[in-house]
Amino acid sequence: MSEQNKRRQYIFVIRELTSREIKRKYSRSKLGIIWSVLNPLLTMVVLSLIFSQIFKRSIENFPIYYLSGYILWQLFTGATNSAMTSLVDNKMMLIKVKFPMDIFILARIYTALVNFLYSLVAYVVMLFVFKVDITNKMLCIPIVVFLLLLFAMGVSFVLAAAYVFFGDVKYLYSVVLTLWMYMSALFYPVDGLSGIVKICILNNPIYAYVGSMRAIVLNAEFPTVYQWIQMFAWGIGTFLVGQYIFKKNKNTIMQKI
Repeated sequence: MSEQNKRRQYIFVIRELTSREIKRKYSRSKLGIIWSVLNPLLTMVVLSLIFSQIFKRSIENFPIYYLSGYILWQLFTGATNSAMTSLVDNKMMLIKVKFPMDIFILARIYTALVNFLYSLVAYVVMLFVFKVDITNKMLCIPIVVFLLLLFAMGVSFVLAAAYVFFGDVKYLYSVVLTLWMYMSALFYPVDGLSGIVKICILNNPIYAYVGSMRAIVLNAEFPTVYQWIQMFAWGIGTFLVGQYIFKKNKNTIMQKI
């Protein structure tokens, strides 16, 4: 089989696995995929009611400020959490069918991307509701999302490999994500902070993407040079490191499974 035919076959498998994941996720729901649109809307309404009063003087247009970070955070956590267990969840297919292990990880990440695209529907609706101007700067958003996906892939490769050997990684990662979320300034302003906390947040890889998204949408500005450097460095660097660790341990992973 030629490389081109193999590539087509792998893309077909990823699409089928993605379709299966989406159907399984919403199998018991009458609204189905619509929840991917409703979830960010409902969450935004609740948190806006709570935090808009607290930060109304320091954050202009808080609902969009929050939602701009929330949808990126959901993309990252959705991708890494689901990809982490992808090899173990598809153990029988890995044993019986000779597909590259990467496919199962990529399928989970692609599923998270599909859910993110549905969430964008709610996001765009909110932009119109809160009268946010649509500018040419928003053409940068796909680049920000792509670089975030690269970062998520790198993390996912490491987590998927680790989970095969240590099931407790799943619980440890949930604790890390909770701390990470609070250090990503999703619902509070960074300007009022100082010292080591502010330094940590400004150098947090997730905040690089969140801050860039807010600059593009709320301020109609391109991300700063430093933000671009951060996004490219974290995205490409983490992807290459994660892929290297995963490939180096492929045989050991297969033996353990």
